[in-house]
Amino acid sequence: MLNYTDKRRGLPTAVLPYLLVSVAPLCWAGNVVLARGVVDIIPPVAFAFWRWAVAFAVLVPFSWRYVKEDWKLAVKSWKIMVVLSLLGISAFNTLLYTAVHTTTAINAAMIQSTMPAMIILITLMLYRERITRGQAFGVAVCISGAFVVILRGRLGALFAMTFARGDLMMVCAVAIYALYSALLPKRPAIHPLSFLSLSFGLGTLGLLPLYAIEIAGGQTLAWSGAVILSILYVSLFPSVLAYFCWNRGVQFIGANRTGLFINLIPVFATILAVLLLGESLAMFHITGMLLIFAGLFLFNR
Repeated sequence: MLNYTDKRRGLPTAVLPYLLVSVAPLCWAGNVVLARGVVDIIPPVAFAFWRWAVAFAVLVPFSWRYVKEDWKLAVKSWKIMVVLSLLGISAFNTLLYTAVHTTTAINAAMIQSTMPAMIILITLMLYRERITRGQAFGVAVCISGAFVVILRGRLGALFAMTFARGDLMMVCAVAIYALYSALLPKRPAIHPLSFLSLSFGLGTLGLLPLYAIEIAGGQTLAWSGAVILSILYVSLFPSVLAYFCWNRGVQFIGANRTGLFINLIPVFATILAVLLLGESLAMFHITGMLLIFAGLFLFNR
């Protein structure tokens, strides 16, 4: 953890790390809201494919020298690199972009905010890490908040099995990204820019078969100004800028404190969805959000 001070002006800039780690969830919230807004003009796999292809092209000029230095080690660890790329790049975002076709941006963002709890459960299963009873209770409260959102606050939906398909897809997406996060410590010890570039490239390649199937099924991408701007946004902001700000924030204030800021995603997404998409905020949204935040607070205590 670093203490950052602007010595040239003599002004403490302790607020800078918190601004950095707030930019990332704002970008990721924008990703969810934009994905919901362009469901009629961009097929989901095409959106994911071009997002990572453009992000890879943007990042390569800055990371090439590191990639050359780390190439041998990356190839030696190709199995875990492929697994991480398919999980974190190919699968998660494709499921997210598909999910918003049948659920709201607000629901998608709130379910996504359960990711810290999901990571805890998966690391518990993979590594047998111990947690206290209080932490287990916090995880249970957090997940119950997600269920409130998924069920739309109607317990009868549980017995009638009338879940929105998009909500269930978001649960799968969160589980996949949680698995990706739990496996991250196994990644090779290469430069962060090398890891990002190789992950983006492998993830894009992993999407090629799905993209071909989508096109064969008649879902073709009609290029327009709105399509190009949307792809540029998700390639530059939720991909390159968000990762940079998030990683720098971890360097300054540590992973545990930074992780709490992921809970800003549903807050930002709700505001953006109401303002830009005209979505309505219901009482079950507020209840679910409060339960999720309460559960995360209890766990981190």
